[in-house]
Amino acid sequence: MPRPIQAYIDLSALESNLQVARRATSARLMSIIKADGYGHGMLRVAEALSASDGFALLDIQDAVRLRDAGFRQPILMLEGFFDADDLAPVAEHDLACVIHSPWQLALLDAYPKNGQLDVWLKVNSGMNRLGFAPQQVAQAMEHLRRHRAVCSITLMTHFANADEARGVKEPLTLFNEIAAPCRVPRSLANSAALLRYPETHGEWVRPGLMLYGASPFAEVSAQQLGLKPAMTLSSSIIAVQELRAGDEIGYGSLFRAEHPMRIGIVACGYADGYPRHAPNGTPILVEGQRVQTLGRVSMDMLYVDLSKLPQAGVGSAVTLWGDGLPIEEVARAAGTVSYELMCALTERVPVVC
Repeated sequence: MPRPIQAYIDLSALESNLQVARRATSARLMSIIKADGYGHGMLRVAEALSASDGFALLDIQDAVRLRDAGFRQPILMLEGFFDADDLAPVAEHDLACVIHSPWQLALLDAYPKNGQLDVWLKVNSGMNRLGFAPQQVAQAMEHLRRHRAVCSITLMTHFANADEARGVKEPLTLFNEIAAPCRVPRSLANSAALLRYPETHGEWVRPGLMLYGASPFAEVSAQQLGLKPAMTLSSSIIAVQELRAGDEIGYGSLFRAEHPMRIGIVACGYADGYPRHAPNGTPILVEGQRVQTLGRVSMDMLYVDLSKLPQAGVGSAVTLWGDGLPIEEVARAAGTVSYELMCALTERVPVVC
């Protein structure tokens, strides 16, 4: 009998979330499916999101897999190419590339075709991660306009605080000043900006997290945004322990019972992708009822308080996150973000659709 843990991927939820994005904007949708579709499986995600106007990811091998699977939409390499050897497959498979640094401009002469490369010129509007500094953009733009290989140019940036109270005002003002004389298509909005700041939409938006059914905002739930969870991680209880007052549980004995209590052992641990640092009190569902985790998460198991669920026992269904328990709540309790939980799902967890 297989271990009871599994991840269920709801393909209809992905489709529904794409429609939420579609209703929020008139811009074209560049769906972000990097990191194996945020842990949901890149090809199954691409199929569910096939109504997207384009896809964006990081690895050329993944882009080639998309092309081999029959996807003809624009595919954007979010970090562009990394060396001259990347340019042949980029040309062969008609991939668009982000250009974020001067060294990439220097490599463009190795591109094997004339007038066929779509480039997205990235502006550093304050995040200070990737992108040309504002004073470098005009020169980079001119370089690309003159280059024999370049077919089209889109100007892009990425917001550091679109999901927070600080918002996008300063970087948006800066970007608009830079973009005004360029007269090219623009792409600024991630999920948070797409949902909250229509003035950022430009010609292309880049939804990511929202497509997988999680809210990008701490104060607004996915349900309030009309989003449905695409991933539900579930397992079951495989043992029950009766504790006396003073008994401790788990590595490091991080939890001590103050009174007699009943706990369940769940077949899920950090080797499955559940965060080891999740503290006492992280929400979890047992038989659809919200209870709490206890003690330190171990490699293969974690503890859950069954004191208020006398009917629960070995074989009782457990939801770690997903349907009925928003992943962002679990992430918040664990001091992390939904992205990390989704992407941390390991290969040993069976995936069903």
